[in-house]
Amino acid sequence: MAAEDGARSPTRMLAEGHLRIATGGRAPADGGIAVRHIPHHHTAKKDVGGKIEQDNLGDANLLPSQELGKLVNGTKKVPATLDDYRKLVVPVIEEYFSTGDVELSVSELRSLGSDQFHNYFVKKLISMAMDRHDKEKEMASILLSALYADLLDSSKMSEGFMMLLESTEDLSVDIPDAIDVLAVFVARAIVDEILPPVFLTRARALLPESSKGIEVLQVAEKSYLSAPHHAELVERKWGGSTHFTVEEAKKRIQDILREYIESGDTDEAFRCIRELGLPFFHHEVVKRALILGIENLSSQPLILKLLKESTTGCLISSNQVSKGFSRVAETVDDLSLDVPSAKTLFDKLLSAAISEGWLDASFCKSAAPGEDMWNASSEKVKHFKEESGHIIQEYFLSDDVPELIRSLQELSAPEYNAIFLKKLITLAMDRKNREKEMASVLLSSLSLELFSTGDIMKGFIMLLQSAEDTALDIVDAPSELALFLARAVIDEVLLPLNLDDISSKLRPNSSGSQTVQMASSLLAARHSGERILRCWGGGTGWAVEDAKDKISKLLEEYNTGGDLKEACQCIRDLGMPFFNHEVVKKALVMAMEKQNEASILALLQECSSEGLITINQMTNGFARVKEGLDDLTLDIPNAQEKFRGYVELATERGWLLPSFASLP
Repeated sequence: MAAEDGARSPTRMLAEGHLRIATGGRAPADGGIAVRHIPHHHTAKKDVGGKIEQDNLGDANLLPSQELGKLVNGTKKVPATLDDYRKLVVPVIEEYFSTGDVELSVSELRSLGSDQFHNYFVKKLISMAMDRHDKEKEMASILLSALYADLLDSSKMSEGFMMLLESTEDLSVDIPDAIDVLAVFVARAIVDEILPPVFLTRARALLPESSKGIEVLQVAEKSYLSAPHHAELVERKWGGSTHFTVEEAKKRIQDILREYIESGDTDEAFRCIRELGLPFFHHEVVKRALILGIENLSSQPLILKLLKESTTGCLISSNQVSKGFSRVAETVDDLSLDVPSAKTLFDKLLSAAISEGWLDASFCKSAAPGEDMWNASSEKVKHFKEESGHIIQEYFLSDDVPELIRSLQELSAPEYNAIFLKKLITLAMDRKNREKEMASVLLSSLSLELFSTGDIMKGFIMLLQSAEDTALDIVDAPSELALFLARAVIDEVLLPLNLDDISSKLRPNSSGSQTVQMASSLLAARHSGERILRCWGGGTGWAVEDAKDKISKLLEEYNTGGDLKEACQCIRDLGMPFFNHEVVKKALVMAMEKQNEASILALLQECSSEGLITINQMTNGFARVKEGLDDLTLDIPNAQEKFRGYVELATERGWLLPSFASLP
């Protein structure tokens, strides 16, 4: 291994200064490997044989092994070389797999010293666990998390994983599923926050493109870290360190905090939080602690002390702290119903956290867009939410869009339009496909009559910022939210560029930002309109094939002598503006097949003039025909020539953008 002979391997490059940036625990500004500042444990100098020797292995190779053996506890052997270290570290790992005693393993590893070999320990621990059962794999992940806060720093952790990626080919010889298993270890390390997410990018740049290490990174990113609820998925992959359900974890956290408020014992609280073994869920500790501080004023000093010391002591990461504050900020209006001064109390806790330096000041800049709403009268907010709930429930029963719009107008609270949208989609997500479809149809109508694009964007941002909370009650909330977002774009309620604006308001790598990415992926798929329509049954509850059949029949009826205005009205009555590209596609194909193509083209002209079919839907329809021209030519030999003529006509009359003709 190159890491053993000092060559400039990717592992060594990770250790070089230009690839490692000290960030004080925060994400690196320029994509470097983040280094968490953890105090190192240096052993004092000892008098051995009349001479002062230093228990620091920086010059280990210059000392005889038998002399080093006297430095720790008088009898413990201390490795002078990597070969010595290998021989000593394997029994430590074997014993750990037998006993599961984390504290003993940490103690034994500390007694070995040899900080410069800790990257090898990471590699050896994982490679031995990979060839064992899920129990040992889970134990290996737990031990790495425990060591990271004590002995292993970020650079050694990254180097150890890099060594594993470099040796994936060798590991695959003995472990057939080495790529997938190692991918889970990488994903788990990122979820446990002992590897920074940017490790994936840096490692990919340092490995050969054809290597199996690259495959490991791809599997980790696409199969695990990009999946909905990826943190819980990865945590439970090998059975989980605690086997808690989410509700059990919440209850344990609540019990820990209440016991802490009664006793004031910070060390005991830290021990209990650490024993939970849920570092990815520490934001729940922060959230519940803050709520406890809001509900019980006398507990605030203890709460601030607990959060400050857990952050400065690296028990709870800065990212988890920020996430916890964000979750409280998103629900402070609900808290105000029980504690009228909740907003003021939360602001005081927020100011204290920022002034004491354990919450980044930039947090305020990423506050929820509806934050100004929280200052409004809590009674008015409460009344609006209650009335909105009744209006939405009645709509789900009656399917009467005009009546809902009238009821909403009577509330006379346009400043709360974003709250209404959040309420609408949240209620729909917990119901059947019919209500989800009705919510999307209603949103399309509201965008035309009442809601601005800004209202809709704010509503979606509020939904996405609370996505993690919603997912606790609605398991597939991220997927459902992604569909609602994608549907809004297809319905032209939002523009594709609006998704970028929404994403910029969300925390990087949060559940909300991943949901926006999911929506973008759905929209980028071929025939995305049809696929998104199919998930809920279409704008009228029809299946896709039923909708296509209705479009074919109305075009056939028009072509056999129907009235132009009547045909336009039939298209309008379909109530599927997001599916009008199908009208365009079928009309163009019919024009190619029939003799009276002028009549068909006149219909498209009328639809364009009335704004019934938007230029976006028209372009999608033409693009779909263009994709299928090779197949059409088998039945219509001059299909290519006819299509070119249609494109020229459409461009000339403004149905299509001039750039369409130049597209490949």
